[in-house]
Amino acid sequence: MKIRMKQWADRIRTAPERVAVPIMTTPGIELIGARPGEVFQSGELQARAILALNAEIPAAAAVTMMDLSVEAEAFGSPIGFSEYENPTVTARLLSDPEEIPALAVPPVGAARTGETLKCVRLCAEKLTDRPLLGGMIGPFSLAGRLYDMTEMMMLAALEPEAAHALLRKATDFLLPYARAFREAGANGLVVAEPAAGLLSPEMSAEFAASYVRELVEAVQDDEFLVVLHNCGNIVGQIPDWLATGAGAIHVGNAVRMTEVWPQIPPDVLIMGNISPVDEFKNGTPESMTRAVLELLEAGRPYPNFVLSSGCDIPPGTPMTNVRAFFAALAEFNRRG
Repeated sequence: MKIRMKQWADRIRTAPERVAVPIMTTPGIELIGARPGEVFQSGELQARAILALNAEIPAAAAVTMMDLSVEAEAFGSPIGFSEYENPTVTARLLSDPEEIPALAVPPVGAARTGETLKCVRLCAEKLTDRPLLGGMIGPFSLAGRLYDMTEMMMLAALEPEAAHALLRKATDFLLPYARAFREAGANGLVVAEPAAGLLSPEMSAEFAASYVRELVEAVQDDEFLVVLHNCGNIVGQIPDWLATGAGAIHVGNAVRMTEVWPQIPPDVLIMGNISPVDEFKNGTPESMTRAVLELLEAGRPYPNFVLSSGCDIPPGTPMTNVRAFFAALAEFNRRG
């Protein structure tokens, strides 16, 4: 669906009612009677799950699967598939800085990236009442999956030229991949950079934010929105993430929203941060209601606040808690 995302964001900021955009797809897997192990390998099943879920929930935007193993697999990383959990990278692809120059940048469509884009195309054809946000990993987090996260942190500290060489290759793949999401019909992207939350503010600017900025500049405009997600403790990194130019910042439940809201300018959406595990998966409808109402009440002074989960909703999350999340939002809006 053709949507001018700048106008969409402007409406959110000026509307009297709050909206919600949770990072949520896996509850749809149970709605179609499937299992994560098969869905994460099939673009068609992913689309069915996403469409089934969004027929049940009043989210202000739909999102595609947040599978952060897809891009590493395209480079050749081994992936483990579980019947009940998200796929994971099972071993590092690179073990020495000298291997980085020979690393080939894969074409868009390699491995399961083709299935991801197939999902986007199918969803974009049938989703007519809300924007569709694709999901992809950020450059630093991708590099960490290729090289091992702890080793990537050490590489950035001790051999920065090698770290930048690997980040360059990661970004050279992610740039056309981001454009492919747009060409497939997505209205925006959620770029997940969870590993960057481990960096100091100085290092996050050099090794993470600068590369994310390239992605933002390549695809974001009035019709396409980039949402930058980091679920770490990034209170001290907010200026770096704002410098990327992303139109929305999404934070996890590792931070207090009261420490984040004042740092976000009014023309940037700020999204977060109900716990995906404590509330969505393991909470009760009553605890979810309390958490949502408390967060919305605290966020009253910030019209650019969008209610969301703190991160991707895990498999096994009961729909009763999902419905309680949206019911609490509706109750808050009725109160005015």
